[in-house]
Amino acid sequence: MGTTSSTRVPERRYGRSSDRDADRTLKIVGAVLGALLLLLVGYFAYHYVGQNKISAQVIAFQAEDDAVSVHLEVHKDAGTSGYCTIRSQAADGSEVGRADFRFTGSATRVDKVVTLRTTARGTTAELLGCHAD
Repeated sequence: MGTTSSTRVPERRYGRSSDRDADRTLKIVGAVLGALLLLLVGYFAYHYVGQNKISAQVIAFQAEDDAVSVHLEVHKDAGTSGYCTIRSQAADGSEVGRADFRFTGSATRVDKVVTLRTTARGTTAELLGCHAD
């Protein structure tokens, strides 16, 4: 007697093939969307980090009644020009001064003291950011 074995799975036991097709489609769509998200994050990271050619930090500051002297250390690519924005706040948190300070030239490190004029006595000197031209 010959017996034949069937390679078909029993009906309704392992789910319908349309469910498997939907799962496969969802996996493909998820993989494509995940890859697009990674590309988008990489693009913005490159343009933020790669294009920011000026960075700086406040080393020290000295407050007076109508100004704040700010010691800045700026690192930039040779030949890059741009500016850094600094602000000062009073003891109550109100902003009493804000200004942009330009940096040009071939030096890659600029160590400079700048004066920020204020409308009242400032208690802070905060670097808001630097931008290349």
